[in-house]
Amino acid sequence: MTMLSNLAPIPELYVSFDSAQKLKFEAANLKSLDLTPRQICDLELLMNGGFFPLKGFLTEEDYNGVVENMRTADGSLWPMPITLDVSEEFAAGLELGEDIALRDQEGVILATMTVTDRWEPNKSREAEMVFGADDLAHPAVNYLHNTAGKIYLGGPVTGIQQPVHYDFKARRDTPNELRAYFRKLGWRRIVAFQTRNPLHRAHQELTFRAAKEAQANLLIHPVVGMTKPGDVDHFTRVRCYEAVLDKYPQSTTTMSLLNLAMRMAGPREAVWHGLIRKNHGCTHMIVGRDHAGPGKNSAGEDFYGPYDAQDLFRQHQDEIGIEMVDFKHMVYVQERAQYEPNDEIEDRDNVTILNISGTELRRRLAEGLEIPEWFSFPEVVAELRKTKPPRAQQGFTVFFTGLSGSGKSTVANALMVKLMEMGGRPVTLLDGDVVRKHLSSELGFSKEHRDINIKRIGYVASEITKNGGIAICAPIAPYTATRRAVREMIEAYGAFVEVHVATSLEECEARDRKGLYKLAREGKIKEFTGISDPYEEPQNPELRLDTEGTEVDNCAHQVLLKLEGMGLIGLS
Repeated sequence: MTMLSNLAPIPELYVSFDSAQKLKFEAANLKSLDLTPRQICDLELLMNGGFFPLKGFLTEEDYNGVVENMRTADGSLWPMPITLDVSEEFAAGLELGEDIALRDQEGVILATMTVTDRWEPNKSREAEMVFGADDLAHPAVNYLHNTAGKIYLGGPVTGIQQPVHYDFKARRDTPNELRAYFRKLGWRRIVAFQTRNPLHRAHQELTFRAAKEAQANLLIHPVVGMTKPGDVDHFTRVRCYEAVLDKYPQSTTTMSLLNLAMRMAGPREAVWHGLIRKNHGCTHMIVGRDHAGPGKNSAGEDFYGPYDAQDLFRQHQDEIGIEMVDFKHMVYVQERAQYEPNDEIEDRDNVTILNISGTELRRRLAEGLEIPEWFSFPEVVAELRKTKPPRAQQGFTVFFTGLSGSGKSTVANALMVKLMEMGGRPVTLLDGDVVRKHLSSELGFSKEHRDINIKRIGYVASEITKNGGIAICAPIAPYTATRRAVREMIEAYGAFVEVHVATSLEECEARDRKGLYKLAREGKIKEFTGISDPYEEPQNPELRLDTEGTEVDNCAHQVLLKLEGMGLIGLS
């Protein structure tokens, strides 16, 4: 009998140990690229067969096919552009056909790549086709335009060694390791559960039912590469998964961690997840409502319809080679003390249906409120509480932005004193002038240098926030994209409160305490915000302050009231 295709070994891109030693030695003479965290995730899955049939980063022809119709040049189904984005500067120094060394952020070599293609992609087209809209509210579209390099390189990859992971080593498996494990245990039908969130009782019930329906064993396969900014960090999530794993029958369930950089691309992402799970030896996969959706778009509506992902998956499931198991929306029926699929409750008018949304759960955690035992396991709640103390004990950042002379620093100073008077958490003021002196003394005022300066402030503020302190920042920060980057940096650890000090240009110029506007009007200061350089007003800051005719004390008090309203401080 031939071995089942889902359990036969899958091709990898690694060379033998001896060849790898030789390549490491030879690579010393190659041009090197230090990869970003997202590129390292992609490279790992290319090398270990998780992205089979890809043999490297997409060529221009493959990329165009994938973007336009989800197929590589040879017709293979592949919905997601796996591209090596680099700066124009790096790309300019390369010749086609040249080999380059791909290294991790410590400079350790992971692979070499032969550069066969180099092109400047149409990123707006990529955003439209892959993510459904060229809308910066989508984290991957924002990444595409504001983080990724301008030029794409394509070509085959030769794997030397896998990226190093120091955490949860025993829980990480390559596709071939999982296939071997399934072979050894005699598992033939395996249903994968993809998740980026902690598991609660509804998920457990859902996965039980899915495995039963498919008459299959269960692989809990959480993503620990990159998920959506603001998600619970993977260390906490894996500790939660381990706490829940005890509630599953060991003989029919296993868990493995997937080092994938998610794109939150909804329908296309679901198909992509299916192909990846097929490569890991699965035969079935649970596809959720709004699978891998990124939340709301700029107009405040969901990016994708709740069943778009299931529809696209169903269309392609034969070719993916994996069967879809519908995700049922599970709710708790109080009278029967059990979870049931929401659309199968016939006596719904006579029973009490309970449900807690993700948003509601986050609110309860943030405010230290009770989380009922019917909703989640005490062990999971305990892990989540360790990472997320109530909001009034968490660090946060207040980020003032506005024109020069708008009164940012004055209000920030007053706020600092008021917060210090309240006590409880250390308060740090990162004022523009102070930062320029201590952190950024070598920087000028070009757009590039201003961006670097703001990102440095953001980095320091994120560290303060992570460690439970309060950071108050008061730079001009004229550019929307940079402010957003700082917000994402900080929201990984705590709240980010953007305060737009909306003093008009006329008023700032009339105040002109430092005489800077006069010099800018005379052309003696180049690139001055509001005069020769734009100020992009925040569209929806947490708070807008008008300092004209308002006392500083009152402005600072408005910020305090906002912080209290957000639960970050108690004014009692």
